[in-house]
Amino acid sequence: MSPARITRRRHQHAPPQARPPSDYKALYRKLEATLARIEQIDDTTLALHACLRSLVDNFHADLGFVGGRIYERESDHYVLKLRYGRSKRAPIGYRIPITYEPIQTLVRRGLLIMRRTDPGFDETIEGAIGVSKFAAFCVGDDSRYIVSMTIKGPIDEEHTLYALNGVRHIINMKVRHSRLHDSILEAREIQLSILPEATPEFAGFDIHGVSYPADIVGGDLFDYLPQSNRRIGVAVADASGHGLPAALQARDVITGIRMGIGEDLKIVSAIERLNRVIHRSSLASRFVSLFYGEIESNGNFIYCNAGHPPALFLHAGSFTELTQGGVVLGPNPAASYERGFAVLAPGDYVAMYTDGVTEAVDPLDREYGTSRLKSAIRRCAAGGLSAQASVNSIFADLDAYCRGTHQGDDRTLVIVRRMPRARSPEKP
Repeated sequence: MSPARITRRRHQHAPPQARPPSDYKALYRKLEATLARIEQIDDTTLALHACLRSLVDNFHADLGFVGGRIYERESDHYVLKLRYGRSKRAPIGYRIPITYEPIQTLVRRGLLIMRRTDPGFDETIEGAIGVSKFAAFCVGDDSRYIVSMTIKGPIDEEHTLYALNGVRHIINMKVRHSRLHDSILEAREIQLSILPEATPEFAGFDIHGVSYPADIVGGDLFDYLPQSNRRIGVAVADASGHGLPAALQARDVITGIRMGIGEDLKIVSAIERLNRVIHRSSLASRFVSLFYGEIESNGNFIYCNAGHPPALFLHAGSFTELTQGGVVLGPNPAASYERGFAVLAPGDYVAMYTDGVTEAVDPLDREYGTSRLKSAIRRCAAGGLSAQASVNSIFADLDAYCRGTHQGDDRTLVIVRRMPRARSPEKP
C-alpha cells in the first residue's frame, strides 16, 4: 500500500490520536540499540538474518511482527533465502516474480504495507506463504534484498513505517558501505558552511548558539534568520540518528526554513509545507524534529515546536516549556501544526536545545536531565550572564557532570536573552 493510500484511508475515519513526539525518539533509539549488536557481522546475509530475528523478537509487542522473510533478487524473481518466526509455511527457494504488483510498488517506493483487502494482493502468491497482511522494505543497491514482516493484529501504520524506514536506513548503510571518509569530510564542510558564522545583532536582544556533533558530522543544526530590523527567526533542528545521513537531512531542513520563511509567510504554513517536502525526501532518515521561533523587537515570541524538546522560557524566576506545535517532520505528510506565543520581558531567557544535552550521561549512565539544565540556566540569569557566557557556562556544567564519558548524540544549545533595561542615573 502506498503512503498516499495510507493517507486517504486515514481521512475516511476519525484520525488516530498522535503519540507524543518522544515516542519517535524512543523507537529510533530502540532500533539503534538492537541493530548495534549486528554491526560487526561482515557477511551481509548473516547480518540480515540477525536483523530479522531482532525485529520479530523485540518489536512483536510494539508493532505486531510475528514472523519475517528475506528475499534476494535473482534475474526476474525474488527468491526466499531466510525465514524466522511464524513463517515456517514459506518454503526456502520460493520464487516471486518481479512483475508482482506489490513488488513493483515496493521497489518504486522502498516501503510497503499490504493487506489481503488491498488491490494487487494475490491470494495464490501470498497463500503459499501463509500471509494475510505484511509490511516490507527494500535494501541494497538496485533493491537487491526485500525484508518482509508478517503482522498480527491491528497495524500501527505510522510507527510501522517509521520503524522499518529506520531499519532500512541502517542496513543500507551497512550493505552499501557508504560511510566513506572523503564523503564525511565533505559533508562536514557543508555542515560548517550552514552553521552561523557570527552571533546576530538584534536590538535589545542577546543571542548565541553552539553545536557539538557526536561524529565528524552530526544531525543537529541551528540557524538565525533575520526577517527585518524588527523581527528575527531562530531555528534548531535534530535529524534522527547522527553521522552523514542525519547531517544531510538536517541541512535540508535548515535550507527549507531559509527558503520558506519570509516577511509575509506564516510560520505554520511554512512548516507544514516543509513537512511535506521532508516526507518526500529520498534520504532514508526522513524524520526531523524542529523548533522554530521568531522574536519581535517588542518582545513577542511566536514559535512552532515540531516534535522537538520544548524550549525553556525563564520569566520572573519560573520556567514555561514551549510545547505548542505538532509531531516530528516527515512521517505524516498530512500533519497539521499550531503556533505558540510568549512575551519576553527584559532579563528573560529562552533556551533552545536538542535532546543530546539533557540525555548526556555521567559514568554511571545517569542523564543530565531537564532539571539540571533549568538550574544551570537559572544560575546564568541570576548572574546576569550574556547569551554567550550562558552557553559556555551550561556546557561547562554539562562537561563536568559527564566527566569525560563518551556521548552518542549531538548536542546543541541556543540562548536568547532579552537584555535588561539600562538604569537611569540617580539624580543628585
